[in-house]
Amino acid sequence: MMDGTERFDSVVIGAGQAGLSAGYYLKRAGRSFVILEGQDRVGGSWLTRYDSLHLFTPRWAVQLPGWRLRSKDVRYPSRDQMVTFLQEYADHYDMPVRTGVRVERITRGGDGYLVSTDAGMIEADAVIVATGAHRDPRLPAFSKELDPSIVQLHSGEYRNPSQLRDGGVLVVGAGNSGADISLDVVGEHPTWLSGPDRGHIPVSIDTWFAQNVVFRLIRFFGVHVLTLRTPLGRRAKAKYASKGDMLVRVKPKQLLAAGIERVGKTVGVRDGRPVLEDGTVLDVSNVVWATGFRHDLSWIDLPIFGEDGEPVHERGVATGQPGLYFVGLVFQYSAGSDVIPGVGRDARYVVDHLLAREAAGSPSGDLATAA
Repeated sequence: MMDGTERFDSVVIGAGQAGLSAGYYLKRAGRSFVILEGQDRVGGSWLTRYDSLHLFTPRWAVQLPGWRLRSKDVRYPSRDQMVTFLQEYADHYDMPVRTGVRVERITRGGDGYLVSTDAGMIEADAVIVATGAHRDPRLPAFSKELDPSIVQLHSGEYRNPSQLRDGGVLVVGAGNSGADISLDVVGEHPTWLSGPDRGHIPVSIDTWFAQNVVFRLIRFFGVHVLTLRTPLGRRAKAKYASKGDMLVRVKPKQLLAAGIERVGKTVGVRDGRPVLEDGTVLDVSNVVWATGFRHDLSWIDLPIFGEDGEPVHERGVATGQPGLYFVGLVFQYSAGSDVIPGVGRDARYVVDHLLAREAAGSPSGDLATAA
């Protein structure tokens, strides 16, 4: 061990639902581990989302291994209620979480790994990367050409309308975040929502039937049918990568009724103003980029990435790097892998693999575990 370097069996990076789920199984197995969270509190990444955010998951289904949301006066938890839930989970199981610690680099160290942080070095046999599916904002290159007077915010920076200037708002990206933000700002600003229609769930999710019947069917389908083991699941993953999500809570008629103007793709800039695919130039004072995120894992200094820049893995078990794992990736195993209904199963899978590897006493080689 290097001087001043701490030593654990495992290091979990991220104290959101993915990292805490992995921590639950590590603690149950009696392992020595630590959970590192770059934000100042457990579940802090949720606080980087807009103020009006509510989950699509109904209260009864908000659960992690061994624990569920206790509030009975909630139908769909808010952003802040989700943060509270995660903190209660960490407290209940006395998770060894260190907040405000940013991981800067992961490298090989003997048969294990060296985790470099802004608070020092940690050595571990295994590392579970649970930083979530959404990390760094994705912006089009032409965003830099917009007039400096236009307020630009990514959806990851947007909190509420008070951040905007007087005048029109162009929301680029017509997925769930874009639709939510459009409804949030249209009361105070003329609003345009840019992007193709990806479809929508035809029923209101606020009805008893949707919460207790439709959601159960969607959850079962997304977690147990749309998996990498089924042809249907593999096709769904490829389709998701190219097209994105359909609208869940917001319906097109709600956008129309609110006075939001649906427009085509935003393709460039002319004279400092955004240009649509039909050549229309919009004279707006604000642009909110609801254009998604990229999962930046460049701080993992290991040969684990494929030609597409994504980590190569089997159900979260890194290929060719024994002891390195992932939880919370988009479609890691199923359509539910990056959300609450599916993250616990994936966490259990990778921890079972980790424990089986330890029991075999092998610092190298891949092991198989049951689903």
